[in-house]
Amino acid sequence: MAIVKARRVSLAPLLSVTVPLALSLAWQPLVRNVKFPQIYASLAFSVLAFVATLVLIPRFGPAFVKVGLKGRDLLKKSTDDVPECMGIVAALVYLCALILFIPFPFRAAFVVDPLTSQVNPEYAPHRQLAVYLAALLSLLIATVLGLLDDLFDIRWRHKLPIPLVASVPLLLVYHAEQGNTHVVPPKPLQQLLGTYIDLGPLYYGYMALLSTFTTNSINILAGINGVEVAQTIVISLSIILNDLLFLPWPFTLHLGRFEISGFFGMAMAQERHLFSLYFMVPLLAVSLGFAYHNKYPARVFPGDTLCYFSGMAFAVVGILGHFSKTLLLFFMPQAFNFILSAPQLFGIIPCPRHRVPKLRADGKLDPSIAEIPNPSVLTIVCLRLLKFLGLAKVKIARDRNYAEISNLTILNVILTKTGPIKESTLTRYVIGIQLLSSVVAFAVRYGFASLVYDSDRR
Repeated sequence: MAIVKARRVSLAPLLSVTVPLALSLAWQPLVRNVKFPQIYASLAFSVLAFVATLVLIPRFGPAFVKVGLKGRDLLKKSTDDVPECMGIVAALVYLCALILFIPFPFRAAFVVDPLTSQVNPEYAPHRQLAVYLAALLSLLIATVLGLLDDLFDIRWRHKLPIPLVASVPLLLVYHAEQGNTHVVPPKPLQQLLGTYIDLGPLYYGYMALLSTFTTNSINILAGINGVEVAQTIVISLSIILNDLLFLPWPFTLHLGRFEISGFFGMAMAQERHLFSLYFMVPLLAVSLGFAYHNKYPARVFPGDTLCYFSGMAFAVVGILGHFSKTLLLFFMPQAFNFILSAPQLFGIIPCPRHRVPKLRADGKLDPSIAEIPNPSVLTIVCLRLLKFLGLAKVKIARDRNYAEISNLTILNVILTKTGPIKESTLTRYVIGIQLLSSVVAFAVRYGFASLVYDSDRR
C-alpha cells in the first residue's frame, strides 16, 4: 500500500535563516550585558529544535511505516498509509535540546575559585540542578510510557493512572524543596477558615492527579488533524506569556486605565518562571515544527507519545514553578472535555475504540454515534441529562431496550451545534475555543481573582 506523500521542506533556505539566527542569539550574551543570558541560549536551542523537528519527521516517516507504525486516516477517503507514533521524534528532539541546554543556566558549577584555581563545588547550584534533572527524568518516563501506549494500545481505563509513575520524581523534589502545601481561601471565608489551609499529604495527591490530568486530557481531545499539537501550541504560548509577566520588562504597556509590566512577584517567583521558560520555549518550537506535518491534511500522526510528553511538560512547570492553579485555568477546554467524557471513560455509557467524528460522502463530518443495547437505569438517567443540557444527540427506544448517543467529546458537541462541517474547520473551532479560554484564564487570574484574594494568589 502507498505511503502518504510527505510535505516538502526546503533545507537550504531554512538553514540559511535559522542557523544564523540561532548563532546570533547564542552570541548576544558574549558581546552585550544582557539581563538573562540563559534565555538567549534557550531561544537558540529552540530555533535548532524547530529545524530538527521540521527536517527529521519526513525522513523517519517511511522507516516507521516499514516496522508497522502506520495507520489510515479515518476521516479521509484515501487509503494511503500514514506514519504513526511520530510524536517520539519531537519528544527526542525536545529532550536533546533540554539536555544540551544544562550548562547555560547552571554555569556557576564551572566557576573557578581564585584561591585554589580549581572548581569549587560549593559554588554549584545543586538545588536548582536537582530540580531540573528531576523534571527531565519525569519527561523521559512520560515519553517511554507514551511509546509503550502507542505500541501496545492500552485501554483508556488502564492508561489514565499511568502518568502517576512519571510524577514521582516531581513530587520527591517538591518535598525536598519544602514546597508549600497550603492554599489561600477566598477573603470572605478567611474569618472562618483562616488565612491559609495546610492540606499536607492531600496537596501531593492533588499534584499527582494534576500530572495525570494534563497528560490524558490532551490525549482525550484528539482525533482530527492537528488538534493535539494545536492545544500544545496555544497552552505553551499562554504559559510563556504568563512567565514573562514575572520578569522585569524594559517598558510598560498602557491600555486605558490598565498598565501591564513585568516582575509580578518576588525574586523567588522570578526564578521559578525562568525555570518554566526553559521548558516551554523549546516545547513551543518542536510543536510548531511538528504542526507543519500534522496540520490538515496530516502527513504524520502524533500518537500518544506527543500527548504524554507535552502534558508532562505542562505538569512539570506547573508543579515545580508553583503555579499549578494558574495552569489549570489554561486547561478549561480539556477539563470540560474530560468531565463530558467521564460517562464513557468509566463505563456508564459504552466507549468505542474510536470516538472521532463520522465522515460523510461529501467530505464533511457528522457526530459519531455510540450504540447502547439494553441500557441500565443509570445509563438512561445519564442520557436524559446529557440531552437536557444539549451536549449530545440522544435516541432512546420506547421499550428502553436500545439507545444511541453521539460520542461524548467537544468535537462531537461542536458538530451537533454547527451541523456538518469540514475537518479543517472543526480544528479551527477547537483552536478558537482554546484561545478564548486562555483570554478568560488571564482575566480570571489577574482580574477577577483580586476581588476574592489578597496579593498572594498562587
